[in-house]
Parts: sequence; C-alpha cells; structure tokens
Amino acid sequence: MNILQICNKSPFPPKEGGPIAMHNLASGLMLQNHNVDILAINTHKYHVDVDNLPVDYRYKTNFTTVFIDTNIKILDAFLNLFSSKSFHVKRFESHEFNNTLEHILENKNFDIVQLETIYVAPYISTIRRYSKAKIVLRSHNIEHLIWSRYANTIKNPLKRNYLNYLTRKLRKYEKEVFSKVDGIATITSVDANYINTLEFSTPVSVVPFGLDFSKCIFQTPQNGNPTFFHLGSMDWMPNQEGIKWFLNECMPEIAKKFPDNFVFLAGRNMPVWINNFKFPNLINVGEVEDSTEFMNSKNIMFVPLLSGSGVRVKIIEGMALGKTIISTSVGAEGINYKQNENILIADTPEQFIEKFQLCIEDKELCRTVGQNARKLIESEHNISVTTQKLLDLYSVVIKN
Repeated sequence: MNILQICNKSPFPPKEGGPIAMHNLASGLMLQNHNVDILAINTHKYHVDVDNLPVDYRYKTNFTTVFIDTNIKILDAFLNLFSSKSFHVKRFESHEFNNTLEHILENKNFDIVQLETIYVAPYISTIRRYSKAKIVLRSHNIEHLIWSRYANTIKNPLKRNYLNYLTRKLRKYEKEVFSKVDGIATITSVDANYINTLEFSTPVSVVPFGLDFSKCIFQTPQNGNPTFFHLGSMDWMPNQEGIKWFLNECMPEIAKKFPDNFVFLAGRNMPVWINNFKFPNLINVGEVEDSTEFMNSKNIMFVPLLSGSGVRVKIIEGMALGKTIISTSVGAEGINYKQNENILIADTPEQFIEKFQLCIEDKELCRTVGQNARKLIESEHNISVTTQKLLDLYSVVIKN
C-alpha cells in the first residue's frame, strides 16, 4: 500500500510528543512492508535541517519539507477578527506547500493520504483534485478542547473572551474537517466518543500511540533519595500552564517538606520565567539530548497538566520504562489506567504533595506501580498492535 503522510511538523527527529507519534506510526507501517512518503511543514518553532537527517530515512520516505512562517503576527491576528476562518489553522496555509503537494500527487499514486492533525486539513481540496486516494485524518487531540480549557483558566476577561472567540471558530472548522475526510483515527477513546456524538457517517477508529518495545530498555536508577522529574516541550501552552501552577502551588511546600529530594524540569524551549523560581532542590535541566537516558536516570515522573486533549506521549514512554507517574486526571486522559495500581492521580496541590510523600516513604509501592505501568503499555500500546488497527481502518475506508 502507498501512503502519503502529511505532517504539521517534521516527524524526525522524534524529540517531542507529536513528532514521536508520527514517526512511530510511519515506522510501524514500514515494518509491515507498506510504502510511506512524508511531506512535512518546517517552522521556526520546530525546524529541522533536512541535510542532517539520516540518508536512509530520507530515501525510504521521499522526505520533503516546506517552510511556513507560522509565527503569530499582530496584524494578521487583528484582520482575522473580520474573517470566518480559524486563525489557528490559517497560519498553516501556504501556496508553496500546496504547489509541492500538487507535484507529489501528480507524480505518484497513493492509496491513502493521512493528515496528521487538522492543521494540514486546508489541503484536502488539493488532494481531492489531484488524487483518488482516500483521506484519513489522524486526530492527535480535539484541538478546540485544549483552547477551551485554557481559556477557562484566564482571569483577564478581554483575553478570555478573545480566546473563546478563536476557540469557537476552531471548533466549527474542526467539525467541518471531520465531515470531509474518509476516515478518522483518534489516539484515545475519549476523543473517538466525542466525534461519534457529532453523528457523522465518517468511520472513526481508536488507534493508540504505539511503541517499539525492543527500544524501550529501562534501567533502575541508583539507590538514594527518590528523584522527581517533568519532561515535556515547554513551548506547548498546556505544559507551560501546568508547570507554572505546580511551581506556584505545590513546589513551596515540596521544597519545605522534602528538601533532600531533587525536582528536575527538562524539555525544549524552557521559558525565561522558570528561572524566577528559586528552590534549593529545583533543577532546570533544559533540553536533553536523549530523553530515554534522562528518564532512566530518575525515579518518578510528574505531569501537572490542567488543560489539553488526546494522550500524553511522554507519560506512555515513562510507563513503558517502568516509571511511577504522578499525573492530573487531565494529563492521564486516554490511558486505560487504574489509580494506585499503575499510576498515581493528583488534581490538587494537597494531593500532589501527598503523592510525593507516598513515593518517598514507600519505595516498594513505587516499584510495583512502575512494573504494572509497563505491563499496561506493553499490552495496549505495542506498535504492531496499533499499526494493525490503523490498517483495519484503511481497509474500511478503501472498501467504502
């Protein structure tokens, strides 16, 4: 089967949630002898130098990128107030990208064109014009829900009203996309259930994030005081929001009660304001070269997400490495977890402090929770299983 994967950012190198999910899926398809071509958007925010990518990878995927300046411009944002188009999506529209897509479709026949997120959906009409391929949307999140949840946390009424306005346009666009594609693959059952309530005839299938367990080699950290860490791209708004909440509401008490337990913050594009928080046991690591090596060197992952949708790839990776995870309910959405069995859920500062203390005082419980977490991910997020679910959806849309 010939598949064209159109990505809103480069899937390689896979250094954060979205690229990891896209790269792993393409890898799963190629492991089953399907041909995957990749066309990706390059941006200032997530930029890759194609010449530095592995030659074998570029050759196998016919890897192509087109740069689009998606930076927010005040004039464009203002003018969008008088447009019915979603400002979130319009930033990804480009004549050059469209022309490149036309060229690819004119020179090769595809069975499936897979859209990674709704942000590449503006090119549906071009795909229909130049190809007979079926179009499958891979919905990483219900995008408007992320912004809706975030808007509800904003205290400034003008900013909150503006974000709600943008969210309404994004929700309208998202629904239109759901009705235009031939199939939808969601990463979580929560997102699939939401789309099914809209009563479209479009086939919807849950295709969880998949991992190649031959690469999930975990090591037990050295004995000593348990260490806590957060790992996530810090240019993603929900991560910034969650960490700011954690540092303001949880960290003062954690630093006071557990001064000998270090708390590490790691991820791309750390904002400057994080350096304003001065706690003796708080360490700002910044971007790490090898996320698996970093996670293996620490004990307990914490994920204080207050908004978001879909599934947190870093939680699944951490669970696959046998880590104990302390997460909010929002952060753990989309994972078939059991509280206190394979994850620890905390939604308030008091609960976070309680879970930190539990992990420090009961190391055996931590080991058990981490072991159960790995078993869960092995059974439900193995790349061979998740790839087959996607292929089953492809079969349905091709028959239709």
